[in-house]
Amino acid sequence: MNYWPLLGIALVVIGFVLRLNPALVVVVAGIATGLLAGIAPLDVLALIGESFTKQRYLALFLLTLPAIGLLERHGLKERAQQWIARLRGATAGRALTAYLGGRQLLSALGLVDLGGHAQTVRPLMAPMAVGAAENSHGALPEATRERIKAMTAASENVGRFFGEDVFIAFGAVLLMQGFFAGHGIVLEPLHIALWGIPTAICAFLIHASRLLRMDAQLAREAAALQASAAREPAP
Repeated sequence: MNYWPLLGIALVVIGFVLRLNPALVVVVAGIATGLLAGIAPLDVLALIGESFTKQRYLALFLLTLPAIGLLERHGLKERAQQWIARLRGATAGRALTAYLGGRQLLSALGLVDLGGHAQTVRPLMAPMAVGAAENSHGALPEATRERIKAMTAASENVGRFFGEDVFIAFGAVLLMQGFFAGHGIVLEPLHIALWGIPTAICAFLIHASRLLRMDAQLAREAAALQASAAREPAP
């Protein structure tokens, strides 16, 4: 057995550790894996091109990135922060709780691609959550801003993961049906999806409580900073 192609995995790990361009790292690792497996260079390129044309959603993904980058360059994040600042009573936790609920509902209907980290979290929800927090508590330390962004990404993950399991045509639901059928247990996809609803509800309640606790923690940290600034002697 030829173990040399496994070096492609090492190239991916090294590239990500060095924070190199992810697309470039994956392509180079794929070419290296093919060459180490004894495939001719032209055949490797043909295989990559064939895989790209078969997976057409990759083309949409590659078109999404420059579109989002262009919107960010023209002030999309700033506009999102200005919009959320005009909403009275809006906090980071409340905004993310609403996004979490909407994400779960849309994913349960099979509309999983209406959100995402590249399309929604980075350009819209993260700036809105940070803007809502700063509107309530003033300027925030960088570490706090990064924590809010992390909770925004977590809301996307929880909303999509536990919402899509309720959709009967989702691949994981059909995979579970096939697994049980292979062991003599006949289940309908609808039954599997229905049993995913209690889990989705629990996931929403647990993560929503974390988001609301984040609001309380931000308020305590802001109060502590204000108290510390008040105790400092004037220059």
